[in-house]
Amino acid sequence: MRHLSGWALTSSYLRQTEVEMMRRESRDPLVLARIVGDVLDPFNRSVPLEVRYNSREVTNGCEFKPSAVARQPRVVVGGDDLRTFYTLVMVDPDAPNPSSPTLREYLHCIHWFVLREVVCYEQPRPSVGIHRLILVLFQQLGRETVYAPSWRHNFSTRDFALQYKLGLPVAAVYFNCQRESGSGGRRIL
Repeated sequence: MRHLSGWALTSSYLRQTEVEMMRRESRDPLVLARIVGDVLDPFNRSVPLEVRYNSREVTNGCEFKPSAVARQPRVVVGGDDLRTFYTLVMVDPDAPNPSSPTLREYLHCIHWFVLREVVCYEQPRPSVGIHRLILVLFQQLGRETVYAPSWRHNFSTRDFALQYKLGLPVAAVYFNCQRESGSGGRRIL
């Protein structure tokens, strides 16, 4: 806890304030869409990450319907060092409803590169509103094993990274998803 001019500010409040300042000044889609803030702390991208559903590449803010994301994506992680291990986490911070995300964050999968899938892929199926689906890549410090949590709802990417000493992400990308019959798009102000 920090003290500033007689006011006690928690680190959570400081993080929210820092993210709001970044949001006003940034053109980074992860900041504008509140991925940084709601799910992630500010980080610097240092590893190329390519995610594709069928032949379509996931770019920040693109739209997919549930039928297009029925199967797990193809993921390519850049870099030349084959001795480096990564963990990829996919979450929905808007579950079950973006207006009332009581299940924030809903875990869709965890992959531990290069060895195995830790939490099997679950197709996003939003029933209400437009959901942000985030794929976050962490570089592992060693070959430590990452274990599956016992539930998918109310997962915390930050706590997971802390528990397994993953540090800040090295890459992230997100897309929007809504029910098949949904129309319209997420508005970023």
